[in-house]
Amino acid sequence: MHYLKSLNVQVLLGIILGIAFGILLPEVALEQKLIGDMFVALLKMLVVPLVFASIYTALTGLGSVEKLKNIGLKTIGLYLLTTALSVLLAIIVMNIFPIGEPVSSAGLEYAKAAEIKPFSFHDMIMSFIPSNVFNSLASGYMMQVIVFAVFLALASFKLDQKHQDVLFDLFTSINEAMFHIAKWVINLTPIGVFSLIAYIIAKQGIDVILGLWEYVLVVMAVIIIHAVVTLPMVLAFFAKINPYTYLNAVKEASIMAFSTASSAATLPVSLQVVQEKGGVSKDSAGFVLPLGATVSMDGTAAYLTIAVLYIANLAGLDMSIGDQLILGVTVVALSVGVAALPSASLVMMVVILNQVGLPVEYLAIIVAVDRILDMARTSLNVTSDLVVTKIVDVLTKRKEEKSH
Repeated sequence: MHYLKSLNVQVLLGIILGIAFGILLPEVALEQKLIGDMFVALLKMLVVPLVFASIYTALTGLGSVEKLKNIGLKTIGLYLLTTALSVLLAIIVMNIFPIGEPVSSAGLEYAKAAEIKPFSFHDMIMSFIPSNVFNSLASGYMMQVIVFAVFLALASFKLDQKHQDVLFDLFTSINEAMFHIAKWVINLTPIGVFSLIAYIIAKQGIDVILGLWEYVLVVMAVIIIHAVVTLPMVLAFFAKINPYTYLNAVKEASIMAFSTASSAATLPVSLQVVQEKGGVSKDSAGFVLPLGATVSMDGTAAYLTIAVLYIANLAGLDMSIGDQLILGVTVVALSVGVAALPSASLVMMVVILNQVGLPVEYLAIIVAVDRILDMARTSLNVTSDLVVTKIVDVLTKRKEEKSH
């Protein structure tokens, strides 16, 4: 029975019981959504103060702009690398198993897609810059919060030491306090997970998933291969450690991402787990993870690539390898840019379908399983953040040892 004391075991039990509850008692499962919503809301409550405080303390802890540039370039480079690898894997798998028989788009309609404004580079860049920082904090626009925290940290290098200390102490205290609240909320995970999963299964119905089984299978296969093969290889190559030992130690964050389907809501858990169980320093975690929750999109990028190629097959459009690689580059570029926008993956999907010249109506077919796959791809997004954080931490520590 001592197994049941482990939070991970309780969470897995919550997932299994939630699936069973959603299938057997769908009416009740739909009514109890409040529990899951409260759980996610409690996690999201922590995100903005936690991100702001952890980015600020991490950057001021680095001590110089030079170090910031170093860690920043490494982080962005690694995030781009893992995203590109996930897209490449998706293209390879879709060419080996080309799923999707041509169907007509007549009679299909996906109303939500019509509400999305056409993509513009101008809007994307502007979405990074907070015109009103209090509005950004209140609305939880992560990228804007990060940008402001970076500016504040850089400006504080210019202050007198006594003022620097006051700011540093303030944000360190906020950080510590948020961690304590995070621990309380994390203890509620099994109940929250049970509620969320039961609701989704009851709402979507298991038949929808079975109807699109090939598509679901390919997406899941790519996500799993990337998580258990590609990412560990990248981790082993750069950090020269056993990747599976580390990933096993921090798996709580990936499980949490699966149940909440939100990288932002998972952030308090990720920050705690990599420091306490993954041996990552506070500065590396505080800078790399919040950035990853916004920018890193391995799961989303792989999912989008498969979805677009699947829709191309449904529409009877034959895409050459060249077309597919151009699609891949587009997905990687967009996944970094669109991150700050709400329902980012839907925005990206509409943008890409318009660009490739495919009817947006086909989204009506795959949107039925989107929520289930959203959970899996968010879990991969977070796993990739955990991997990149560890690599950056190991490389930074090595560099410091050499310079001493």
